[in-house]
Amino acid sequence: MKGFNYKKSVQALALIALSEQGVMNKMKAIKLIWLADRLHLRRYGRTITGDTYFALKLGPIASNTRDILEASSFASDEETAYSNNFIKQEGKNYYRLIGDFNAKVFSKTDVEVLKMIIAEYGKMDQFDLSDFSHRFPEWKKWELELKRGNPSRYPMEIEDFFIDPVENPKVFQEDPEMLENIKDIFLKKHYSEDATTVD
Repeated sequence: MKGFNYKKSVQALALIALSEQGVMNKMKAIKLIWLADRLHLRRYGRTITGDTYFALKLGPIASNTRDILEASSFASDEETAYSNNFIKQEGKNYYRLIGDFNAKVFSKTDVEVLKMIIAEYGKMDQFDLSDFSHRFPEWKKWELELKRGNPSRYPMEIEDFFIDPVENPKVFQEDPEMLENIKDIFLKKHYSEDATTVD
């Protein structure tokens, strides 16, 4: 799978902020991006952002996107410079949209899925989304370890996004044969790309 696309990540944050008059809770935005990446992978064989995911106590975290939101030293100078044109921190837990949303970085399916997730889950607050995320297998895999609290995060395997939770929300209900085909194509491409990076 191609690596992290910081422009898509920042513009996804911008679009999500637009749904609440330009100011958005950071944790809520991260959960909505996870849902959008999950859905896009299942329908089109790739995530939107290319981010790396970890399971934390409060649910899945898009690691690089969070670094940008937190203005972390882990974010590159290029990522920070780009994001500073569009979003800025608003207190500890929120961010504000300060530039115009730029849809040009996205494919049609990226925007379609982001808008679908916002429409479906945008009315939930960050804590409801956190609880909701605990239903999904990519998080439940680490539930016992997270309850023990050491370490505080575990790497998620992106292919686990293809696994259905026990009670699968309607928006994630795909034709099983089509889902399996997309998963097979993704895995072949993903591991083929990984193989080319080995010395």
